[in-house]
Amino acid sequence: MDKLVEGYRRWRSEGWVNERARWGELAQGQSPQTMIIACSDSRVDPATIFGTVPGEVFVVRNIANLVPPYEVGGGRHGVSAALEFAVTQLKVAEIVVMGHGACGGVAAALNKTFDGAKAGEGGFIAHWIDMLDEARDRVIAQHGTGPDAIRALELEAVKTSLANLRTFPFVREAEAAGTLKLKGALFAIADGCLHVLDESVGTFAPVA
Repeated sequence: MDKLVEGYRRWRSEGWVNERARWGELAQGQSPQTMIIACSDSRVDPATIFGTVPGEVFVVRNIANLVPPYEVGGGRHGVSAALEFAVTQLKVAEIVVMGHGACGGVAAALNKTFDGAKAGEGGFIAHWIDMLDEARDRVIAQHGTGPDAIRALELEAVKTSLANLRTFPFVREAEAAGTLKLKGALFAIADGCLHVLDESVGTFAPVA
């Protein structure tokens, strides 16, 4: 906490002062145009990667940047609530699912690291990343379980979340109406390169 407070003091004396007018506007409300669903990994902060400023993006982060499928029962509604707020209340124009390289959650899904674990020992993680089970089976059938498989499943995690986004009625309706676009991307930590998904062909290409 001490280090965080030091950082706050630097920001308060520099960043906040220099953008005081902007913060005054933000105090009246927010109107971000983009929602970003990213991993909680400390190395892949969307605001840093995309060079955004406060008020510009509405961000949700979780293990392996996953979106659960639409359901009214069960207990995985944190992402669903944020999604509902972004689409129906903030009226965002775009949702970006951003995966990343060297994702521990994806590696755990591939290797079934926490399979059978109790809550507090990996059980919560296991129940979350089992959303990748179908994709995992496809990846293993094609790539085995080595580094190529991990990379392939990182890409599939983005596609899985995009598919699950479209199970939400309000997302489908907004996309059909042309008021909402869904995008996929993957950030490679090792070289700092962002890859964007072309859903028409199902492949990711690096941003020039």
